Amino acid sequence: MRGVIVSRTLAALAVAALAVSALAAPPGCSGTLYLTFDTGHMEPAPAIADILARHQVKATFFIANEKTRAGGFTLDDSQKAFWQRLVKEGHAFGSHTFDHHYFRGDVGDTQVSYIPWGKTTKDGRLLDRAGVCAEIGKSESRFRELTGRGFDGIWRAPGGKTTPRLLDYGRSCGWTHVGWADAGFLGDELPSETFSNDTLLKRAVGSLRDGDILMAHLGIWSRKDPFWPTLDPLIAQLKAKGFCFATIPERPARAQATAGR
Repeated sequence: MRGVIVSRTLAALAVAALAVSALAAPPGCSGTLYLTFDTGHMEPAPAIADILARHQVKATFFIANEKTRAGGFTLDDSQKAFWQRLVKEGHAFGSHTFDHHYFRGDVGDTQVSYIPWGKTTKDGRLLDRAGVCAEIGKSESRFRELTGRGFDGIWRAPGGKTTPRLLDYGRSCGWTHVGWADAGFLGDELPSETFSNDTLLKRAVGSLRDGDILMAHLGIWSRKDPFWPTLDPLIAQLKAKGFCFATIPERPARAQATAGR
């Protein structure tokens, strides 16, 4: 574990050293955006990868072992070819925990409450420092089994919901938490009856600014009119405004957004 933490720390220092020269947008860009995806039911995942490839955009994927529409899980063998494709295409990767439960608060002097969505305290677990580190790192271990590649020392709590102790525990085992900008909340989990794809598209194009982190999912169960096809015009319109795209490990050292959703 110590070797893994040291490796992540050295990688972070290397990125920080380059950040000074990377503060300005690359030549030809009015700004840089950072497109990220959390796992979901995975049905549109290959099509999303096709959109990214067509636009030559590299994204960052935060991965948990979530249920898929096909009846499996995002980190089972049925998804191996997909994750291998993303690795080959040069995307970046982080942990989204393994079980994708929600952190609900600090408890006592040493623990954090970790509860499945829609459940009560009695259905959850209390994690100490070792438990938090194990939960964040478990998805990386499985991803390495599937692809031969680890993560990039970054993670995102489900729902973006964190506590001071949780963030401290994550940092202690080499993980930097990454949220998203308010404008970067693409809204793909909002009800389509209220927030149409066109509305979400116009909002994003009109409000995103240089350095913003965007957040979407690899499939949302609840939305009737899926947002993911809108990624195609969204990327095209943002590029037309002069934006370029990069991965989170390439992001200059600046405060990470930690807004919840």
